[in-house]
Amino acid sequence: MGRVYESLDVKGRPCWTLFDTGSRNTYVVREVAKLLATTKVDQPRRTGLGGAVRELTESAILVASVNGRSLDTHAFVIDELASDEQGKPIEILFGALAMRQWGIRPLPDEERLDLSRYSSEWVEY
Repeated sequence: MGRVYESLDVKGRPCWTLFDTGSRNTYVVREVAKLLATTKVDQPRRTGLGGAVRELTESAILVASVNGRSLDTHAFVIDELASDEQGKPIEILFGALAMRQWGIRPLPDEERLDLSRYSSEWVEY
């Protein structure tokens, strides 16, 4: 079973992204966060990620597109993420909450994204 990597376009900059259903939240590295609106969090958050506990002190609004479809979601800013199997640094870890919000489904066996449920409109009650 493979992982699903795709390039997200952030203000014209391609960012190597891991779509990870095992991660609840979304994370962006500081280099990507420079392109986004960021804010300090009131209280630092701790997360176990990549075999270490990390303290998160900043969050961002990730505005990007994937395969020509726009999206925006909350992301935590992190110093670094892991690299993929070929050693390419992961710049965005796109988590399960954001995938659910946008109707994105990773297909690891095919190493691609299913965007057939992509949400461009919402009905709120």
